[in-house]
Amino acid sequence: MRALAQLPELAPYQDEPRQRPSGSVGKNGFLRLGFERHQERTVLTTMERRVPLLVQQALYWDSEMPGLACVPLITTSGCLLQGDRHTVEVEVGPRAQAHLTTQAATKIHSMDANFAAQTQRFVLSDQAYLEVLPDPVIPHARSRFVSQTVISIAPTATLLYAEILLPGRKHHRAEEMFGYDLFSSTVRAERPSGEEIFTEKLLVEPRKRDVRGVVVMGDFAVFANVLLLTPRAHADRLLEQVPSHVEPGAQRVAGIGRLPGDAGLVYKVLGRETAVVKQGVRSFWALARREVTGAGIPDEFLWR
Repeated sequence: MRALAQLPELAPYQDEPRQRPSGSVGKNGFLRLGFERHQERTVLTTMERRVPLLVQQALYWDSEMPGLACVPLITTSGCLLQGDRHTVEVEVGPRAQAHLTTQAATKIHSMDANFAAQTQRFVLSDQAYLEVLPDPVIPHARSRFVSQTVISIAPTATLLYAEILLPGRKHHRAEEMFGYDLFSSTVRAERPSGEEIFTEKLLVEPRKRDVRGVVVMGDFAVFANVLLLTPRAHADRLLEQVPSHVEPGAQRVAGIGRLPGDAGLVYKVLGRETAVVKQGVRSFWALARREVTGAGIPDEFLWR
C-alpha cells in the first residue's frame, strides 16, 4: 500500500486543522485483535486498544453459530473528524470463526482542513472464517475519507467483507446529497507468502465528477461492495445461486462476478434507499454463510 502522503487524491488536503494536529493524542486510534479456536468456541485472545477506538469483549449472540466470537468495534468520539488516523489489525487463527461489526453507522463529519484515514489489516490462517459487516458509512458534506485495507488469507480460509456507502445525510439538506469531497477505499488481498491476489480501488470525488450519470449511480443513491474471499468450490456453487439482476425502475439492482486469481466473488448492489441495499447484502451473507459453514444467519435485531 502507498503511504497516505503519496496518494494523488489527497494532494489538496494536506493542511492541518486549527484544532489538534492530525494523528495526535485522541485522534490516533488503534485496535489489535486476535482470535483463536478453543474446542468448540472461538476466543478473543489478543486485545490492544487506544482511544478513540474501543473493544470490550467477544459476545456470543449468534444462535446459528454459538461458538462464533462477535465483536462490535466502538468509536468513543462517535464519528470521524478531520485529522483522525485509525488503525485496525485483526488476526484469525486456524479454524477460528469471528464476526466484526460496528456499534452504529460510521459518520464522517464535515471538514475545512486535512482528511480522515483508516488503515486495516486482516490475517486469516488455515480454515479461518471471518465476517466483517460494519454499518454504513455516511460522509457529511465537505468530508474527506481514505481507507486502505490489506488482507492476508490462506487458500482454505474465508473472509466476507462488506462496505455500504451512503450519499450523505440525504434527508438533512439538499446540499448533503453527494456533497462530500472525497471517498477513497483500496483493498489489497494477498496470500501468506506475500503473493498478491488482487487490488481493488474505489475513488469517488462527487464535487469534481458527477456520480449521478447513467454509467455510475444513475437514479440510485446507496452503494454496497461485498467481497467474498473463499476457496473456488464454494465460489462456484454460490455463483450459480446469485444471479445478477437489473430491472428498469427497480428499487435495487445487483451484479456478481469472480475475483482475480480464483480468490472468490465480488457482489455489488445499488439501491434507492439504505434498507433495500442492506437487505441485498444480508441475502448474500445468508447464502455465503450457508455454503461455507452450513449455518444460517441470525434474525435481525429489532432496532435495525
